Parts: sequence; structure tokens; C-alpha cells
Amino acid sequence: MPEALARTGICEETIRCGLTDEAAASNQTQEVNIVYRKVDTNLNFVDREKEVEKFWKDNKIFEKSMDSRKEGETYTFYDGPPTANGKPHIGHVLTRVIKDMIPRYRTMKGYMVPRKAGWDTHGLPVELEVEKKLGLDGKEQIEEYGMEPFIQQCKESVWKYKGMWEDFSSTVGFWADMEHPYVTYDNNFIESEWWALKEIWEKGLLYKGFKIVPYCPRCGTPLSAQEVSQGYKTVKERSAIVRFKVVGEDAYFLAWTTTPWTLPSNVALCVNPDEIYCKVKAADGYTYYMAEALLDKVLGKLAKDDEPAYEILEKYKGTDLERREYEPLFACAGEAAAKQHKKAHFVTCDNYVTMSDGTGIVHIAPAFGEDDSRVGREYDLPFVQFVDGQGNMTKETPYAGVFVKKADPMVLTDLDKEGKLFDAPKFEHDYPHCWRCDTPLIYYARESWFIKMTAVKDDLIRNNNTINWIPESIGKGRFGDWLENVQDWGISRNRYWGTPLNIWQCECGHMESVGSRQDLYEKSGDERAKTIELHRPYIDDITMKCPDCGKTMHRVPEVIDCWFDSGAMPFAQHHYPFENKDLFEQQFPADFISEAVDQTRGWFYSLLAESTLLFNKAPYKNVIVLGHVQDENGQKMSKSKGNAVDPFDALNKYGADAIRWYFYINSAPWLPNRFHGKAVVEGQRKFMSTLWNTYAFFVLYANIDNFDATKYTLNYDKLPVMDKWLLSKLNTMVKTVDADLDSYKIPEAARALQEFVDDMSNWYVRRSRERFWAKGMEQDKINAYMTLYTALVTISKAAAPMIPFMTEEIYQNLVRSIDKTAPESIHLCDFPAVDEAHIDSELEAKMDEVLKIVVMGRAARNTANIKNRQPIAKMFVKAPEKLPEFYQEIIEDELNVKSVEFTDDVRSFTSYTFKPQLKTVGPKYGKQLGNIKKALAELDGNAAMDTLNEKGALTFNFDGNEVVLTKDDLLIDMAQTEGYVSEADNTVTVVLDTTLTPELLEEGFYREIVSKIQTMRKEAGFEVMDHIYVYADKNAKIADLIKKYADELKSEVMADNIMLGEMTGYTKEWNINGEDVVLGVAKVTK
Repeated sequence: MPEALARTGICEETIRCGLTDEAAASNQTQEVNIVYRKVDTNLNFVDREKEVEKFWKDNKIFEKSMDSRKEGETYTFYDGPPTANGKPHIGHVLTRVIKDMIPRYRTMKGYMVPRKAGWDTHGLPVELEVEKKLGLDGKEQIEEYGMEPFIQQCKESVWKYKGMWEDFSSTVGFWADMEHPYVTYDNNFIESEWWALKEIWEKGLLYKGFKIVPYCPRCGTPLSAQEVSQGYKTVKERSAIVRFKVVGEDAYFLAWTTTPWTLPSNVALCVNPDEIYCKVKAADGYTYYMAEALLDKVLGKLAKDDEPAYEILEKYKGTDLERREYEPLFACAGEAAAKQHKKAHFVTCDNYVTMSDGTGIVHIAPAFGEDDSRVGREYDLPFVQFVDGQGNMTKETPYAGVFVKKADPMVLTDLDKEGKLFDAPKFEHDYPHCWRCDTPLIYYARESWFIKMTAVKDDLIRNNNTINWIPESIGKGRFGDWLENVQDWGISRNRYWGTPLNIWQCECGHMESVGSRQDLYEKSGDERAKTIELHRPYIDDITMKCPDCGKTMHRVPEVIDCWFDSGAMPFAQHHYPFENKDLFEQQFPADFISEAVDQTRGWFYSLLAESTLLFNKAPYKNVIVLGHVQDENGQKMSKSKGNAVDPFDALNKYGADAIRWYFYINSAPWLPNRFHGKAVVEGQRKFMSTLWNTYAFFVLYANIDNFDATKYTLNYDKLPVMDKWLLSKLNTMVKTVDADLDSYKIPEAARALQEFVDDMSNWYVRRSRERFWAKGMEQDKINAYMTLYTALVTISKAAAPMIPFMTEEIYQNLVRSIDKTAPESIHLCDFPAVDEAHIDSELEAKMDEVLKIVVMGRAARNTANIKNRQPIAKMFVKAPEKLPEFYQEIIEDELNVKSVEFTDDVRSFTSYTFKPQLKTVGPKYGKQLGNIKKALAELDGNAAMDTLNEKGALTFNFDGNEVVLTKDDLLIDMAQTEGYVSEADNTVTVVLDTTLTPELLEEGFYREIVSKIQTMRKEAGFEVMDHIYVYADKNAKIADLIKKYADELKSEVMADNIMLGEMTGYTKEWNINGEDVVLGVAKVTK
């Protein structure tokens, strides 16, 4: 429905203002038998939602919804597990409402939708929480405290906010099985992971390697690539351009690094083999070797007025410099190389060196970079690592015990003192920080366990291509690119609280992977293996005899990445393959998952990785990626900024349905959502309030008429046009919403619901009000009641997955109150079926035309500054086809026009003038601009407009030069004939006759009086059924008008009598059309 027609709140106005005809008034004297519970028209839904929530719990509606569909086709939803040792935030409302709505819809469509809740319970965040609680700092203090009591504390800590999460989920209407959740620390869950890891081991894809890994020195553990991606921050730091003295000549290699703390570990320099390098005499007196492409950028600042920055002495290709030696920058690196009996401190070549920054020469420290490590292997460089596991410089360096980032300025100072620092330019870049503790990461050579994801890259890509990503751009782009550049998964963590890595190792080098408790028992012979808790330190007590050398094998100390836990949930939640094999196969892969966009490298990836490794198929068919929730200015929410929204405060203020609705209709789910109260309230007003007021309108009058919908049937053939139109729109809406939700088009479905509610309230009810007020219970009144009842019940069912609380309340009152055989809850109903026979596209098109004409007529009234209460004699309409009389009468009534006339020619009322649009015509026909202006000025405006509408352009010929002008090339003004106002678009023109005769003015004056009295009824707080007395004083002209229209006035405002020259009751001074008057209203009491 066009926005200009919307009158949100019209039903509330109808309810409160009273009735407007005599027949309706006679109804009010009847004894009212309550059929439906009275509806409170206040729009505070929070308390009502609490009652619905209690109803669901008391009557186990969720459990019944699952049980009622147990024979249905399975539609599997996987819930990505939150961690219960952190509080819910506003972003969790978004994920919860999307993850709840789709399963509700599928359940109403007849599917059996498993919805098992889960808890992510392992990992470093839990350990950090416990460390903080116990006042511990770091691994040494944890081990002094004792691993066993520490693990017990972790197990308790993970449930810190469990109750809060359950209350939150219940409040927001998130339905999942929280009585029997999967828990990642459960022994059965871990045993399934051991099975998976052994499968991966036996495929040769789990290996121990020495690799440069992103490492958090505070946490003492490496991070996976997906974890690193979560912690980048923009930082400003100093880099270093350093002079490395060439052996045997008075010259220096100029090399650049962004990590000065790695310089004490320098063992080589690297150039690009294919680039040109120069030996130059610089203006600072030094001779340098560096890349030709970067000479000006680096040395340019040395130039003086009478002296260039540098003079090129010789040019070399990068390969010419290979193996050239230089003096060690720090003595400790030279000593380390000598002890390892390896050659160091010479130039190497590799194509990873670029000409975008620095000097074209980079320094090599193999322990601290992936490229450095590779070059080190190729040139057999010594391995020098002067940083310990806490990220502190070691005793070999001059900076023993200093954290690497704090050592940066110290290194720069020392190099400057020794004349080795050319420059230390500041630069801004994105640097990875630990997502858990915010410590800067370092790239660090460590022994670690890896899953060889690079070996299954093609399978990952192929399986990803079977997934329906919403939006597709993330699956093909962000996630697809991630897979194209997939790295081996660093699976191990040097920590305590996590799934123990299932590898036992002997000092002779032999290793065994254990795939189950039984496997452990058979290999160890230890009875405890059958029942022992599968966590450290307990599992570390189980040893086994080495089959190779007979010595004792111990479990390796590492635990695994907790992302492996979450990625294992499809099978581990069922204790597969040890139990529930059929159940797992029935529920794998998932039909639907949904999480925020940051999970592209988290849960979305771990699920796909493990599913590909174990089953070589995608673990989910459809995934909705959700954008982050921002504040109203598009800023990221954070406590430090003071713009974070507490989800409980928001739910208590606005209610769950309002927030749910906002997230559904606001924007595509994958775009950032700007969350703020004004937007939530506006969404609530446009949809929920309109639906609620329409429902309240129905209940009010149905109770007045003792109308019980079970006692009547909807006979389509007997329905008038308005009823058939609403039923057509209703079935079109159901068809649209069903198709949209089936294809995960959430905002589109929400808009279809909102548009229908707008049509139902602001067009159908408003156009049909007098039918509900009619005397008795004639067929037309029954038709109106049954049509509106059907629409309300059907829209409630169609909207139930989105706004489950309000729709439940409407259903209980409209359906269950009169039909105890109906399903106990709206969420036990089927989704509405479409009745194609009731969809009449031609009827909908005609009514759309009516709406369009009414909108244009109102615009014309506004232009003429004539209120809608002021009758107008005539309106002319030019349209593609003449509407039947029924529709003309609607237009007349809506626009308060005595007569509407369709005509093919409105030329006598309008004319058009044309001028060139210079910004488009100038560039195309600049030389002809004078001719164009003259030709346009001489046109017959109406004829030219006809040509423009018919052919899309006006064509001219000036001395053989053709000029074609479209509407974009023209400034078009519509001239009005005096006494008429018109509005037009491409197909329709409306013309209002604005001449107001004395009779029309008098009638308009009377309508203003009626409006003021109706307003006073409302302000005085009178009920719809109340009859009144009307008083008027201090204006003879208005008194005469009231006398003339007395009978009509009594009927419209339900007045038993009108007293002129007297005043009592609720009184108010008015100025009506320039006339001052005092009006009064008083309730008639028996």
C-alpha cells in the first residue's frame, strides 16, 4: 500500500472515537456477551510476552511441537555452541532470532526439526577467567597451584552464566532443547573427537612439525589462522632501515625491517633475484647497496641545494649480489652460527622480496617468519631464536628479559649509537593481537601438531561449492578465497583445559594414536582407561608399552584447538560412531546453520574442514551469514566507547517481538545492523501496532455483536468485492511469504507481511467500518466479520515464526477461546495453505489503481490547500482504463468528491512546457542548444507530452541534424488552468475542480464540527458504547449550522440531544474556520 495512504493507528482511532451512524448506535444498547477476551490497546507488549512465555513452559509447547512432527521429514538445524562463561550481548539476539525463526517455519511446514542446544566449554578464555579468579598469572603459577584443582575450577567456570543464557534464550523466544544439550567437555564428546583424530592420523594427515606459527607469549600457545584473523588492530610503530657493513669494502647493504626486535637474530639478507640493485655514493657520505626502484623514496631526503641525494656507481641484477658477505649486526648471532658450524651473514635471493616498501633488501631471521624460515632451509642457514616462550629476549642478547615489543626502541637506540641505523620511519599497519588476552602476537618457530589441510584443498573447494551461501558473495569470495589459500591447521595448544591430543609417544620416536576408550584399554592394559575422565591430568596417568622398544609410552602434553571441538559437533553430539549411527546419518548434513560473519574462519571453516577430512562432503546445505550489530551511527559497540546495548535492558524495554521484527525487516541479514531504540519503535509501530489495533477492533465489535466465528462459514461466492480483494491479497501474501522463507529471503518475507497488515488495517478495515456498525446480523455484516477473522488468524499463523509471542496471544483469543478442539498453540498449527482460487490478480490490479488515484488526489488536495473534510464537486481522471462504478465510489468517498469522471482528454485543464536539461543536452547537442530551446518553446504542450509518453522521446531535425530528447533530457512543467489542480505520472492524470460553492463550504464547515466533537469524545475518555449530550455556545453562525444538520449530527456522534446556548460536561474552546465557539460533551447516564 502506498506510504501516502498509510494511517497507522486508524483502528485505534476507530475504537476510541465512537461510532458514526444511527444503525450502529442502536447496537450499543444491547447486552454485550463477551465471546473474546477484551483487548488492551496499550502497546506495551513486554508483560504480555512474559505471560506467553509462561504458557509455553507450563504446557511444554516446544516439546509438543517436536513430538507432533516426529513422523515428518527431517530438517536439521545445527546450533553453533556459545560459551557459557561469557555473557550474551546484543549480537546474540540477532543470531538467536534468525536461528529460531527458520526452524519454527519449517516445523509449521510439517518437518521434524531437531534443535539441540550446545555449549562450547573448552579453551583459553575459560583458563584466563579461572586465572583471574584465582589470582594466577601464567603457566608456571598454574602448575604451582596444581593442574587437577585448576581443571576442576575450569569445569565449574564454564557454567558461570548458564542460567543467564537460558533466561536470555527463553525471553527472546529461542526454542532449542536445553534440557539435553551437547557439551564439548563431556567424555563421550571427547571420545568421538578421538575417533576423528585417529581417522585423520591413519590417513597420514596429522603430523608433528617445526613451523613458524602465530604465537601468543602471554597465553603461551600458538593460534590457528582462523584465530589470528579475529584479532587484527591498526598500530603505529617504528620500522628500521639498517646499515649492514659489506665484508671487504667500505660500503653497506641498506635493509629494512618492521620488527627491530628480530635484528639480534639476523643471519642473512635477501634480495629479489630479478630486480636491479645499485651501488650508490650518497650525500650522507656513505656508500650503499639497495634497489634502484626505491632509491628516491629512501635517499631522496638527503638531497641538498647544490648536491644530489646520491650518485649511482654501479648496477647489478639481484643474482649478482647472491652470497656476498657482510659483518654480523650483533655479535650474539655470529657466535650462535659458529656453534652450529653453519655459514651465515650473506645475501640470499627469493622472489618474495617486493619493491613496494623499504629498500628492496630484507633481513632474514628464520625463527620469526614463514618466508624467512623457507629461505633459511633453502640456504641451510643457522637457526637462531633469541626469544623465549614468554616473548622475552634471551640472555644471549643485550636485552635479556625484555618483552620483544618493548625491546624495539632499545634496539633502535643501540644501532643509532653505533652508526648502524640509517632511519627509523614511523608506519601504520594492521598487526595481529591475541583475540583472548589482547597481547601482540609474534611469529615464532615451534614444534606443533598440524592437520594437513593443504592435502585436501581441492576437496574443500569442491564441497564448499555445494553449499547455498546467503549471501553467495561470502561463500564464493571471503570464504572461497580463504580455502584457495588454505594453510595446514595448527591443531595443538600447550595448555591444560581442552580435549587432550590422543597421541602417545615413546622416547625412541614411536607414536600411537588412540581412537577410543576401548582402544586405550587394549593398548595400555589399564582398567582405568574404561572409565577415566578424558582430561588432563587424569588421562596423562595412562601409559602403554612401546611395541618397538618395550619402553613406556606417554601421552604428548598438548590439548587441541577448541575450534576442533565445535567443528566436531555434528557427530560428537551423538557419540558417533560408538552410538546413534542411524540418528547421525539422519541428521547429517545440516539443512541450515547461521552465525555471524566472523565465523567464516571459525565455526563455518572447522565444520567444513572436519566433514571433508572424515566424510568428504559438506556438513551443511544452507548457511545464512549475519552481519555485526552496530550502534545507530554505524560504530562498533563496545563498553569502552559507552555505546554497548545490554540485551536484557533492550528486551525489557521493547519486548522480544519488536526486536525480532527489527532484525528481520531492517536489512539483509548479512549487512551490518544499526541497532537503536527509535528504529525498533518505528518498526513496532508500522507492523505490530497496526496488527494489534486491527485485532482489537475486531474483538471490540465482535463482542458487541456476540459474534462467534465457529457459528458461521465464509461463503466466497456471496462476498462483495472488498472482501474478495482482501482474501486475494491474503493468499498472495501467504504464497509470497512461504516462497521467501523457503529460500531464506527474510527481509522480503517480512515486507510482504507488513504490506498486507497495512492493506488490511488502513484500507480494508477503514473502507468496511460501517459494515461492522450495521444493525442486526445481515449477510453483509457476517461477510465482513468472517473475512476479517480469516485474515487475522491467517496473518497470525504466517507471522508466527517471526513474532511468536504476539501471534500466540491473538491465536489464543481468536481461535482457542471459541474452539477447544483447535491445536493448543499457534506453534502447533500448520503454516497457512494458499488457496489459489481466491487469488484474483485482476482485482488486485484494479484496487492498486484505485489506491494510486487516491494518493494522487490527496497530493492534488495538498497542492490546493484543501482539507479532506471539505467536499469537492468533481474530479477528472485520465487512466489506461475506466474503473467500474464500485471503484469510482471508493475514490469519491476517500477523496470526499461528489463525482469522479474518467476521461480520455484532460487537455482543457492542463498544459505542459518544456526546457532542455542542460547537464545532459549540453554535452550531446551543445551547438544546437539555441534551436532546441526555440523548438521546445513553440511546442503544443499536451501533444508533445502524448508523444513523449507514447514513443519515449521527442525528435527534431535542424539542418539535417537529428536531435532526440528523452524525459531525462527535459525539464517538464505542468501548467494548471485556473480553478483546477492536477497531478500526473506516466499513465495517470487526476484533475480536481477546486471551485467551492457556498453549499460545499457549508458542508465542509459541518464536517469540521463533527470532527471536533469526535475528538472531544476521545479526550473525555468515553467508551464506544456511550451516548452523549452535545452543547454549543457563543457563536450564532455555528448554532444555526448545528440546527440545520441536527439529525445527522446526532447520528454521527451518538448524541441523544443537542443543547444550544448552554454549557456543561467536558468543554473546550475552538476556532473553526475562523469562528470562535465553545463546545461541550457529557455522557448520558441511565
